[in-house]
Amino acid sequence: MNIYTKVLIIVMVFSLAGCTPILIGTGATGAYKVSSDERTMGDMWNDPAITAKVKTQLIKDTTIQGRKIDVDTVEGVVTLSGVVRTRAEADYAVKIASMVSGVKRVTDNLQVGSRSAGQLLDDSVLANKIKAKFVGEAGIRSLNIDVDVYRGVVTLTGIVGSEVEKKKAIDIAKVTAGTVRVVDNMTVKAP
Repeated sequence: MNIYTKVLIIVMVFSLAGCTPILIGTGATGAYKVSSDERTMGDMWNDPAITAKVKTQLIKDTTIQGRKIDVDTVEGVVTLSGVVRTRAEADYAVKIASMVSGVKRVTDNLQVGSRSAGQLLDDSVLANKIKAKFVGEAGIRSLNIDVDVYRGVVTLTGIVGSEVEKKKAIDIAKVTAGTVRVVDNMTVKAP
């Protein structure tokens, strides 16, 4: 079976399930998938472009550790997450992001300090636990919610279909062992 046949089968399976497979955003763990996205086609294309431009600008600036900053964009609103060395570095990262074309607002979820290898592993395990719970929970479009974890602080970013879905996602993240705090960056957009 050639690659085109495989891609066609994947697209057909997602279509039959009522989903639109689209890769967007880049986080500390790579790209995340969004299906059944409530955003307009323009936003679905603009948001990843904004994310890429912000990430590029952060990496280009040698005064900050841009590679350690996670960038997510939903409807032009950029969220910066991660651990930086100083408050000044965090403020400067926000300034860089806010100057990128298309950015409507920047949400600063950056933490000041450091993260040990053990914390990095714990954060990765916690993120995966939460994602697995989302997949198993009826009423949550798990692929629409990006989960970032830095030193136990869970940031949920994405588009959800209702306040009920949003509350479920937050509650699941809050009760998962290892969660210190949950930051809600989800937008409710009814289908």
